[in-house]
Amino acid sequence: MDLAHVMNPDKLTTVGWREWAALNDLNIPRIKAKVDTGARTSALHASQIIPVRQDGISRIQFKIHTQQTTNELETVCVADILDQRAVKDSGGHVETRWVIESRITLGLQTWPIEITLTARDDMQFRMLLGRTAMKNRIIVDPSRSYLTGKRSSKPGKSNS
Repeated sequence: MDLAHVMNPDKLTTVGWREWAALNDLNIPRIKAKVDTGARTSALHASQIIPVRQDGISRIQFKIHTQQTTNELETVCVADILDQRAVKDSGGHVETRWVIESRITLGLQTWPIEITLTARDDMQFRMLLGRTAMKNRIIVDPSRSYLTGKRSSKPGKSNS
Protein backbone atom coordinates (compact mmCIF):
# COMPACT_ATOMS: atom_id res chain seq x y z
CA MET A 1 0.00 0.00 0.00
CA ASP A 2 1.24 3.46 -0.92
CA LEU A 3 1.47 5.32 2.38
CA ALA A 4 2.62 8.64 0.90
CA HIS A 5 -0.89 10.05 1.22
CA VAL A 6 -1.04 8.99 4.89
CA MET A 7 1.98 11.08 5.77
CA ASN A 8 0.71 14.06 3.78
CA PRO A 9 -2.93 15.06 4.40
CA ASP A 10 -2.78 17.24 1.28
CA LYS A 11 -2.81 13.98 -0.71
CA LEU A 12 -6.18 12.91 0.75
CA THR A 13 -9.15 13.26 -1.59
CA THR A 14 -12.02 15.40 -0.33
CA VAL A 15 -15.45 13.90 -1.01
CA GLY A 16 -19.00 14.99 -0.29
CA TRP A 17 -21.66 13.16 1.73
CA ARG A 18 -22.70 11.30 -1.45
CA GLU A 19 -20.54 10.33 -4.40
CA TRP A 20 -20.59 8.23 -7.56
CA ALA A 21 -18.40 5.14 -7.28
CA ALA A 22 -17.52 2.09 -9.35
CA LEU A 23 -17.12 -1.41 -7.92
CA ASN A 24 -14.64 -2.77 -10.42
CA ASP A 25 -14.53 -6.43 -9.41
CA LEU A 26 -18.34 -6.66 -9.40
CA ASN A 27 -18.70 -5.11 -12.87
CA ILE A 28 -20.66 -2.18 -11.44
CA PRO A 29 -19.47 0.88 -13.39
CA ARG A 30 -21.51 3.38 -11.35
CA ILE A 31 -23.44 3.37 -8.13
CA LYS A 32 -24.46 6.25 -5.91
CA ALA A 33 -22.88 5.79 -2.49
CA LYS A 34 -23.66 7.53 0.76
CA VAL A 35 -20.41 8.41 2.48
CA ASP A 36 -21.18 7.40 6.06
CA THR A 37 -18.63 8.17 8.77
CA GLY A 38 -21.02 6.65 11.31
CA ALA A 39 -20.76 3.22 9.69
CA ARG A 40 -17.59 1.24 10.27
CA THR A 41 -18.11 -1.19 7.39
CA SER A 42 -19.25 -0.49 3.85
CA ALA A 43 -22.54 -2.09 2.84
CA LEU A 44 -24.13 -2.97 -0.48
CA HIS A 45 -27.80 -3.66 -1.14
CA ALA A 46 -28.08 -7.23 -2.37
CA SER A 47 -30.88 -9.72 -2.95
CA GLN A 48 -31.07 -13.42 -3.72
CA ILE A 49 -27.79 -14.00 -1.87
CA ILE A 50 -26.65 -17.58 -2.46
CA PRO A 51 -23.38 -19.20 -1.29
CA VAL A 52 -21.83 -21.23 -4.13
CA ARG A 53 -18.69 -23.28 -4.62
CA GLN A 54 -16.76 -22.67 -7.84
CA ASP A 55 -13.46 -24.40 -8.59
CA GLY A 56 -13.12 -25.29 -4.90
CA ILE A 57 -13.53 -21.66 -3.82
CA SER A 58 -16.33 -20.45 -1.54
CA ARG A 59 -18.14 -17.65 -3.30
CA ILE A 60 -21.33 -15.70 -2.97
CA GLN A 61 -23.72 -14.96 -5.81
CA PHE A 62 -26.19 -12.09 -5.48
CA LYS A 63 -28.24 -9.60 -7.44
CA ILE A 64 -28.11 -5.85 -7.14
CA HIS A 65 -30.20 -3.02 -8.49
CA THR A 66 -27.67 -0.22 -8.94
CA GLN A 67 -30.15 2.62 -9.42
CA GLN A 68 -31.76 3.84 -6.24
CA THR A 69 -35.12 4.81 -7.75
CA THR A 70 -35.85 1.70 -9.81
CA ASN A 71 -35.40 -2.06 -9.79
CA GLU A 72 -35.30 -2.28 -13.59
CA LEU A 73 -31.53 -2.60 -14.02
CA GLU A 74 -30.32 -5.75 -12.30
CA THR A 75 -26.74 -6.97 -12.10
CA VAL A 76 -25.79 -10.50 -11.09
CA CYS A 77 -22.52 -10.54 -9.16
CA VAL A 78 -20.22 -13.29 -7.91
CA ALA A 79 -17.47 -12.64 -5.37
CA ASP A 80 -15.15 -14.62 -3.13
CA ILE A 81 -16.37 -14.88 0.46
CA LEU A 82 -14.01 -13.19 2.90
CA ASP A 83 -16.02 -13.70 6.05
CA GLN A 84 -19.41 -13.77 7.69
CA ARG A 85 -19.87 -11.21 10.49
CA ALA A 86 -22.44 -9.89 12.91
CA VAL A 87 -23.11 -6.24 12.03
CA LYS A 88 -25.21 -3.81 14.04
CA ASP A 89 -27.28 -1.48 11.86
CA SER A 90 -28.19 2.13 12.64
CA GLY A 91 -31.33 0.92 14.43
CA GLY A 92 -29.30 -1.28 16.78
CA HIS A 93 -30.39 -4.57 15.15
CA VAL A 94 -27.70 -7.21 14.75
CA GLU A 95 -27.58 -9.07 11.44
CA THR A 96 -25.15 -11.72 10.20
CA ARG A 97 -23.81 -10.61 6.82
CA TRP A 98 -21.55 -12.03 4.15
CA VAL A 99 -18.37 -10.02 3.62
CA ILE A 100 -16.73 -9.65 0.20
CA GLU A 101 -13.98 -7.51 -1.28
CA SER A 102 -13.99 -5.33 -4.38
CA ARG A 103 -11.83 -2.58 -5.73
CA ILE A 104 -13.68 0.73 -5.56
CA THR A 105 -12.98 3.71 -7.78
CA LEU A 106 -13.86 7.08 -6.34
CA GLY A 107 -12.66 9.99 -8.42
CA LEU A 108 -9.11 9.21 -9.53
CA GLN A 109 -8.38 6.69 -6.75
CA THR A 110 -8.90 2.92 -6.84
CA TRP A 111 -8.34 0.64 -3.85
CA PRO A 112 -9.73 -2.60 -2.35
CA ILE A 113 -12.47 -2.39 0.30
CA GLU A 114 -14.48 -4.87 2.33
CA ILE A 115 -18.24 -4.75 1.74
CA THR A 116 -21.06 -6.45 3.62
CA LEU A 117 -24.12 -7.64 1.72
CA THR A 118 -27.55 -6.76 3.10
CA ALA A 119 -31.09 -5.94 2.04
CA ARG A 120 -31.36 -2.15 1.87
CA ASP A 121 -34.85 -2.05 0.31
CA ASP A 122 -36.03 0.65 2.69
CA MET A 123 -32.87 2.75 2.38
CA GLN A 124 -32.36 5.61 -0.05
CA PHE A 125 -28.84 4.55 -1.11
CA ARG A 126 -27.85 1.15 -2.54
CA MET A 127 -24.38 1.53 -1.06
CA LEU A 128 -22.83 2.93 2.10
CA LEU A 129 -19.13 3.74 2.15
CA GLY A 130 -17.97 3.13 5.72
CA ARG A 131 -15.05 4.69 7.54
CA THR A 132 -12.79 1.62 7.31
CA ALA A 133 -12.81 2.04 3.51
CA MET A 134 -12.13 5.78 3.86
CA LYS A 135 -9.27 5.53 6.34
CA ASN A 136 -6.11 7.31 5.19
CA ARG A 137 -7.63 8.00 1.77
CA ILE A 138 -10.42 10.54 1.93
CA ILE A 139 -11.74 13.49 3.90
CA VAL A 140 -15.48 14.13 4.01
CA ASP A 141 -17.06 17.56 3.52
CA PRO A 142 -20.63 16.87 4.72
CA SER A 143 -21.94 20.10 3.22
CA ARG A 144 -21.14 19.05 -0.36
CA SER A 145 -21.97 16.31 -2.88
CA TYR A 146 -20.29 14.74 -5.89
CA LEU A 147 -16.88 16.33 -5.40
CA THR A 148 -15.27 13.50 -7.40
CA GLY A 149 -17.57 14.15 -10.36
CA LYS A 150 -21.28 13.89 -11.01
CA ARG A 151 -22.13 11.15 -13.50
CA SER A 152 -24.87 11.47 -16.04
CA SER A 153 -27.95 9.37 -15.39
CA LYS A 154 -28.17 8.11 -18.94
CA PRO A 155 -25.63 5.84 -20.65
CA GLY A 156 -23.71 7.56 -23.41
CA LYS A 157 -24.00 11.05 -21.93
CA SER A 158 -20.84 12.78 -20.85
CA ASN A 159 -20.06 13.39 -17.19
CA SER A 160 -20.69 16.87 -15.91
